[in-house]
Amino acid sequence: MSTERGTALVTGASSGIGAAYARRLAGQGWDTVLVARRAQRLDDLATRLRTETDTTVVTLVADLSEPDDLARVARRAAGDDIGFLLNNAGINGYGPFARLEPELMTKVLGINVLAVTALTRAAVPAMLERGRGTVVNVASQLAFAGGLPPRPLPERAVYGGTKGYVVTFTRTLAAELAGTPLRIQVLCPGLTATEFHRSRGQEPVPGREQSVHEDGGMPVDQVVDASLAALDTGETVCVPGLADRAPLTRLAEAELAIRTAARRGGS
Repeated sequence: MSTERGTALVTGASSGIGAAYARRLAGQGWDTVLVARRAQRLDDLATRLRTETDTTVVTLVADLSEPDDLARVARRAAGDDIGFLLNNAGINGYGPFARLEPELMTKVLGINVLAVTALTRAAVPAMLERGRGTVVNVASQLAFAGGLPPRPLPERAVYGGTKGYVVTFTRTLAAELAGTPLRIQVLCPGLTATEFHRSRGQEPVPGREQSVHEDGGMPVDQVVDASLAALDTGETVCVPGLADRAPLTRLAEAELAIRTAARRGGS
């Protein structure tokens, strides 16, 4: 059944937030394009979605740190049927910065920064032309933890930096596109009950079944609930579990105060 909603492209769809979000969107009637590195996981999810929702599901096996794979997915993201883009793919590369493998560092930057930017750039023009569309970029609450030392937080200089980029990029893009019909959100989950911490990202977690790292965290369905609710209310920054948005308001006020003071100081 081809739907009137259009097609949602979901990266990092083989597990965790990506898989849960894909299930929710398909349940709402979206056709889906599922993108991840693990073909078997994608095939299992695609079969489930086709059976349970009678929607069209396409899988794209891709490593978004590889230029050819990213270009292939970007071409699909630019399609005139893409009405929802979830940039969820991400890896952590945790570890002491001075010992971080250069190849892994490049991979973290490629997936967490370049792919998010390139796929958003691919999707937005067609969305604007059609007069509707949604982009959700998944960051992390670690984007707001810059000055905090590790232990119990991970050693995360590059990962935290990439997620800080996603927050700033998405907020700035949302401001640029204010007044258009597009919905732009940055989703900033905290510790979530996925398998994310079971791999640094060089290779995906093996096995056909999803698992959960020992650290536990918020159930993925609650993260998706928070994101969808924030889209309905027009919130650009969604922090699951944050009941009072006052800290985000104070953050914006502090940013304005810094810019204002800096301009006065330079005059």
